[in-house]
Parts: sequence; C-alpha cells; structure tokens
Amino acid sequence: MSFIDDDRPQKKTAHEIGTDLSMLSVDELKARVELLKSEIARVEAEVARKASGRQAAESFFRS
Repeated sequence: MSFIDDDRPQKKTAHEIGTDLSMLSVDELKARVELLKSEIARVEAEVARKASGRQAAESFFRS
C-alpha cells in the first residue's frame, strides 16, 4: 500500500503579485507567464463585455 496518494486532485497553480520568484524553475516561470496571459485575456474580455453593455444602455437612454 502506498502512502502517496497520486489520485488526489492537483492544486491549481496560482500566482500572487509580488511573490518571490527566485525558487521557481524556468518551466514553472513559463507556466506562470501563460497563466497570467490567460488571466489578462479573461479580464480584457470582461472589460469589453461590460463596455458593450454600457454603450447599449447609454444608447437606449439617449433615444
């Protein structure tokens, strides 16, 4: 019987702004960059969605 539970869900990689990066490998740093790029894209999409909704509301109330 193994004491290591390999079936446990992997903890999602997270990045905290200002975290010490000196102990991370190049691969881990690249993974963080990709994580942050996808988060930026997600936030930009939400900004665009909200801006579109706001423009529609302003247009409706101007008429």
